[in-house]
Amino acid sequence: MAENNGVYLIRGAAILGGAAEDLLIRDGVIAARGADASAAEDAADATVIDAAGLVALPGMVDIHTHLREPGREDAETVETGTRAAALGGYTAVHAMANSNPVADTAGVVEQVHSLGRASGWVDVRPVGAVTVGLAGEQLAELGAMADSRAQVRVFSDDGICVHDPVLMRRALEYVKAFDGVVAQHAQEPRLTAGAQMNEGTVSSVLGLAGWPAVAEESIIARDVLLAQHVGSRLHVCHVSTAGSVEIIRWAKGRGINVTAEVTPHHLLLTDELVRSYDPVYKVNPPLRTDADVQALREALADGTIDVIGTDHAPHPSEHKECEWAQAAMGMTGLETALSVVQQTMIDTGLMDWAAFARVTSTTPAVIGRVADQGRPLEAGEPANIILVDPAARWQVEPSKMATMGRNSPFKGMELPGKVMATFFKGHPTVLDGGLNTPYRHPATAPTGAP
Repeated sequence: MAENNGVYLIRGAAILGGAAEDLLIRDGVIAARGADASAAEDAADATVIDAAGLVALPGMVDIHTHLREPGREDAETVETGTRAAALGGYTAVHAMANSNPVADTAGVVEQVHSLGRASGWVDVRPVGAVTVGLAGEQLAELGAMADSRAQVRVFSDDGICVHDPVLMRRALEYVKAFDGVVAQHAQEPRLTAGAQMNEGTVSSVLGLAGWPAVAEESIIARDVLLAQHVGSRLHVCHVSTAGSVEIIRWAKGRGINVTAEVTPHHLLLTDELVRSYDPVYKVNPPLRTDADVQALREALADGTIDVIGTDHAPHPSEHKECEWAQAAMGMTGLETALSVVQQTMIDTGLMDWAAFARVTSTTPAVIGRVADQGRPLEAGEPANIILVDPAARWQVEPSKMATMGRNSPFKGMELPGKVMATFFKGHPTVLDGGLNTPYRHPATAPTGAP
């Protein structure tokens, strides 16, 4: 579709699933909404996007993405990962720190930030490591990363728990100075040594070392109390158990400043799938029971769990196509997240599209302190917008995805919902359900600009 001076008229989209209205995009912002959009002086010359039957939502924001670059480009690159993100309806992603070298210095986070700007598919917000080399021994350069061009506000050793309570306390105290947040991978390492899957009936039958729920829950309980003690922000990554939900609910009831995320795969899949011994179902934290899945859905619906985080974790095929014990942990998720959440939360009646926008866009942008994302679809706001066909059905075929990772646990499934268009900073990166062209940042930008 030809572009027309950056002016687009989205005609007849159901805003947040409500009434059909028009949106006029000009110069990277929503210039007008409703009758004002079609009546605008330049509307007649705009590129028209027929959005009849489509839902308009703010661009999604992923609080938890593994882009692998630098150093692990055999699994993913910033380019391939952000292409996948755009196709999945994301306009911003937080890139986790477990690259090689680890993103524990201003230099590395600025490199990731620059790669994201050069790619132009979504905003890439680097997540800084909490500890040097993810080793859990000394704090990384938190202040330097916060002051860098990447303006890091989220810090995590994801994949490894910050298990030392003194170090965790110091991290929580440190990030207060620049309104940062520590995102904890809740896993007590001594309770999960050698663990292969969820501890329960299935692990007993299969003879695989179990991963007890208490290993997650005990760290969350400790950390919410530490956050309360120092008056800092805590974010809990990929919550997976009913017990974790209850602890977070209790903490919020006490006024503790804690937020939490759940992955799409933990909303749909259970440990029963491990009976196949297919390593595509090996993930950290592990797939849990159906009772846990139901508790997670209810917690997302009632606000106990704040956001969806994909934990998109691509791996080279040789790291997954092997025996279970040797396989890497992780699943891809950027291109399937919207569909899985539609199936588990919207099509079940637990949420509507407005609530979907809250947990996939508005709230993750607030947690990550990304000012121009997750904004209302109103005149004057940044034009980070997606158009979704909720009636579409599609079959997951990993080989046709933009991500380099083929380790999708949804392979062969038919899922609902399809992203038909993604507008990033007013530019259509996705049109007609396929990649269009990336946004090109201006040649010069103010120091510290994201």
